Amino acid sequence: MRTRRPGLTRSFTGFLRLNPNGRIPAIVDNRRSPPAAVQESSACLIYLLSSEDSERRFGFEDDLEHSELLQWLFFWHGSGAPYQGQVIHFTRAAPEKIDHAVTRFRNETLRVFGVLEIRLSGKYTNEPRQYLAGRGKGKYSIADIKAWPWVSYWQNCGFTKQEMESFPRLLDWIDRIAQRPAVKLGIQGPSTNRPSLIALETRGTPF
Repeated sequence: MRTRRPGLTRSFTGFLRLNPNGRIPAIVDNRRSPPAAVQESSACLIYLLSSEDSERRFGFEDDLEHSELLQWLFFWHGSGAPYQGQVIHFTRAAPEKIDHAVTRFRNETLRVFGVLEIRLSGKYTNEPRQYLAGRGKGKYSIADIKAWPWVSYWQNCGFTKQEMESFPRLLDWIDRIAQRPAVKLGIQGPSTNRPSLIALETRGTPF
C-alpha cells in the first residue's frame, strides 16, 4: 500500500487516473490486480480499516458500534471539514476579506464543535464519553482519526481560547488524542531517528 502525493498543482495526468477530482489523499493498493485506487479521506480510512485492521483496533465488530463510527465519520466529512475548510480559506487565503463569509463559516464551525461537545459530554444521555463511537466511554476509532486533525487546528483557524472554553469536553478529547504515541510521531513529521509505527505496535504501545 502506498500514498501518492501530487505536486502543488495537483492536476497532472497520472494522479487524475487515481482521483479525477485531482485532490489528495488517494491511496493505491498494489497487492490487487489491477491495483485498486481509493480517493476521499473517509473512503481511504474505511478501506484501510477493512483491508489492514483485521483486529478492528480502530473499528468495531458489532454492527451498531460500526454504524456509530460511520455516522460520526460522515458527520465530520460532510459538516465539520467543509465549514472549517472555508474558515481557513476566507481568513487566511482569500485575496480579500468578506465579512459575511468569515462570520457564516466561523459560526457554523463553532456549531459543529458544539455538536461534538454534546456527544462527548453526554449532555442528553447522561453518559460522558472519551471518544466519538462505541459503547460506554467509546473507543479510539477512525471517526476520531478523521476529525481530530481538523479540530485540533482551532487556534490556526482564528478561534479564541474564550470561544473554545464553551467546549471543555472537546478540548479534553483533543488533548487525550494528542498524547497517543503514534499521533505524536505523526505531528513530528518524517524522521530517521524515531521508532516506526510497526515497532510501537510490536511493543504493544497504544496508537
